[in-house]
Amino acid sequence: MLKRVFRRREKQALSAVPQRGGWRSIILEPFTGAWQRNIEEKRGDLITYPTLYACIYRIAADIGKLPFSLRERRSGGGWIEVESAAYTPILSKPNAFQTAAQFREYWIITKLVHGNAYVLKRRDAAGVVTQLYVLDPERVLPMVTNSGEVYYQLQTDALSTLPEGYPSENLIVPASEIIHDRCMTIHHPLVGVPPLAAAHWPALKNMKIMRSATEFFANNAQPGGILTAPAGMTEEDAKAVQDYWNREFRGESSGKVAIIGADMKFTPFAMKSIDAQMVEQMRYSDEQICQPFGIPPFKVGIGTIPSGMGVDGLNQLYYSDALQTHIEHMELLLDDGLSVRSPLGVELDLEPLLRMDQAKRAEVETKLVAGMIKTPDEGRARFNLPPTDGGDTLWGQNQDYPLGMLANRSEWDPTMQSAPPALSDDERSALNKIRDQARALESSEALNEALEAANVV
Repeated sequence: MLKRVFRRREKQALSAVPQRGGWRSIILEPFTGAWQRNIEEKRGDLITYPTLYACIYRIAADIGKLPFSLRERRSGGGWIEVESAAYTPILSKPNAFQTAAQFREYWIITKLVHGNAYVLKRRDAAGVVTQLYVLDPERVLPMVTNSGEVYYQLQTDALSTLPEGYPSENLIVPASEIIHDRCMTIHHPLVGVPPLAAAHWPALKNMKIMRSATEFFANNAQPGGILTAPAGMTEEDAKAVQDYWNREFRGESSGKVAIIGADMKFTPFAMKSIDAQMVEQMRYSDEQICQPFGIPPFKVGIGTIPSGMGVDGLNQLYYSDALQTHIEHMELLLDDGLSVRSPLGVELDLEPLLRMDQAKRAEVETKLVAGMIKTPDEGRARFNLPPTDGGDTLWGQNQDYPLGMLANRSEWDPTMQSAPPALSDDERSALNKIRDQARALESSEALNEALEAANVV
């Protein structure tokens, strides 16, 4: 099938999607001529800045620990986890060299760093997807035909190559063979711009501060300055003193006692690190780095935890701001890429992320069972406890009634009906007379029955 599509596209003109915006070149070369002067900042170096690394790792690791779950919508509403021979194996083991957790982590890392995650499908002879490979975004180029069809040019490697019969370099495949997840598409619908682009400048500033501080403290934190000679010096004497000072009091030798004659004086002019308020500058830039990723600063060790919020609220805040978009995109793309049709759907299980403490979980499950939202067995399953007799049924109080019956209770409940009106004296006298006649009649009938039984009558 793929070969037939591959031959068809050879008859169409393909043009590469323009990589506008320049965020890649900004990271690689902050200004014109930086590469020639060997002062450019490579992406790999920038990511090693602690706060930026923590933001990327935190999001990727947390999504990586959310297992894939194939679920089916029940007719009465809600979802139930199921297994399928067509989808469960690939969700459990996407390829031969990655676990499902590593696959999810690498997917998110490429998206956050490059703005695009490309996942190549590998099919069997029947056309069923059996393996998924996350590609290096720098080796993938989106392309569009004159009629608007989307293709991808791949520079495959030994891990992600397709079966034999396809070229190993510059392979062009249709969009049906690629799962393309992308960040905010500012310049083109097929080109995502990562949060790394927005976090570049504050991270670069802090890296330069750290680099300067490293060099500063490597010299024993001794500031630079000037040597002055009140009596004046010849150029040769000045050169000799400079060479002597640089040779004897730099690096590991800094801090030694210097003895120089001619009434010379050393005057420092560089500010100390505390005077430059380095810590405050770096903290502010660290908070700016967290903003594009949507991460609350306290999740990467910056600042303090907001007061008045419990653990559940903090986790919910982190999930909604930093993770939810990536999770929902991954679920929808896998549904489409693996041709998962309703009522089935791929979901990431949020239980490991939003897991509560034992006491809080017990309180919540007790309320759910008492409110007849869960059965007792469903509540016990959250604590890895076995089912019990009758635990698969919703239980309620005997005195509870449906709301519809309570609305018409006066029609069927005697306690809700009004009492009969009181009798007048004449009515009560007539009623008593009728009762006396009934008693007399009952007595005569009983006597006749007794005489008949004794054969007297």
